[in-house]
Amino acid sequence: MLKRQQIEDRLRAAFNPRELEVVDDSESHRGHAGYPEGGESHFNVAIRSEQFKSMNRVARHRAIHAALGAQLISEIHALAIDVDV
Repeated sequence: MLKRQQIEDRLRAAFNPRELEVVDDSESHRGHAGYPEGGESHFNVAIRSEQFKSMNRVARHRAIHAALGAQLISEIHALAIDVDV
């Protein structure tokens, strides 16, 4: 399964977001540090969920990292997160 799909599936399961967009931006980093052949290394996530309402920015990012899991996070070079309620 593609990492993009794993990210999307895990975030949907954890936060039941009303909006979720996961973009594999790896190709725009070709030739830079952290770019493996085949991509799937750089992702942009935009997520909106009521579950973030009581969390500050740091808590939201930690919750997303926890939902993705240590193994998947370790396989990603860069993860840009745009998170809101």
